[in-house]
Order: sequence, then structure tokens, then C-alpha cells
Amino acid sequence: MMASNKQRPAKLSVYLYIPNIVVSTFGAVLDMVTDRVSTACLLVILSQIYRPSLVFLSLLALDIASHWLQMYSTFLSGKTSHKDVKDSTSWLFRLYYGNRMFMGYCCVSCEILYIILFLISKNHTENLMSVVVESLTQFSPLSLLLALSIFGWSIKQIINVIQMKTAADVCVLYDIDKQHKP
Repeated sequence: MMASNKQRPAKLSVYLYIPNIVVSTFGAVLDMVTDRVSTACLLVILSQIYRPSLVFLSLLALDIASHWLQMYSTFLSGKTSHKDVKDSTSWLFRLYYGNRMFMGYCCVSCEILYIILFLISKNHTENLMSVVVESLTQFSPLSLLLALSIFGWSIKQIINVIQMKTAADVCVLYDIDKQHKP
């Protein structure tokens, strides 16, 4: 093993020390992993409750693929944050990452929708659309929350598709540029 010129500190920094998490690469990765795992758990549970279950598994694949590609394309392009989308041609994508309140609404809407779907399920073979339509026609506070979360959830899924496409484009352009360099 080759000796390094860098000296290792006598004590390693504490991983969970709040300032290290908030503004560090480790913090960004931890945030991304936590978000993906929690969403994956909710979607897998819902896939066992509702039919067609492929809906939830497809949403899981879209969520992971779009975020993985976004993180990797950020790395390839040398950006410091996956939320740096100033050069995107999509106005919705720029609005989403440029407005923290809008992004927060969409992200929280997804999680709230998944939790509501879990709470309103009655048995393990329910038709997703029947349950949602029945819940929306009851005109209760829960149905209002369901409607508001469906809108934010829909925007988030559109963003995931845009994110996956634009990130894939960055990866392809990186490969093309790499092939043309001597």
C-alpha cells in the first residue's frame, strides 16, 4: 500500500454532527438515501395492498432511476448540487428546484398521498382507483388533503420524468464528448 502525504487527523470528525450534515457532501448523500429508502418502503407496502401493484413498483423505479441519473449527471458535469438546474430548458424543472416552497409542497404531497392511501385501505386486494374515487367523493378533511396531495404528487412525477430525461441527456453528451477527445 502506498503511503499518503496527507496526515490523518488524530480524531475523525463525527458523522452526525449537525453542521457536517447540513452543508456537506455526506449530508447531501444521506438526505438523498433517506428520501429514496423511505419512499421505497411506502411504495412496496402499497404494492401489496392495492391492485394493480405494478403502479407502485413503476413509481418506485421512476423515483430511484430519476434521482440516480440526476446525481450521476451532476457528478459528470462538475456541479456542486443536483439542484443546480439553471441551464435546464424546462420551465417546470427550473421552477421546481428554484422555489423551495413549491419543491417542498410536491415532495411532502407524495409522502402524504402514500400515507393516506395506506390509512384508507381496507383489505389487501383493493382496486386503487375505486378507493381513491370513493375517498374523494366523501367530502371530508381527509378527502381535501387527498385531492391537494394528488396535485403535488402529479407534478412530482412529471418532474421525475423530466429529471430522468435531462440527466440521461447529460450522460450521453458526456460520452460523446469523451469519444471525441484525443
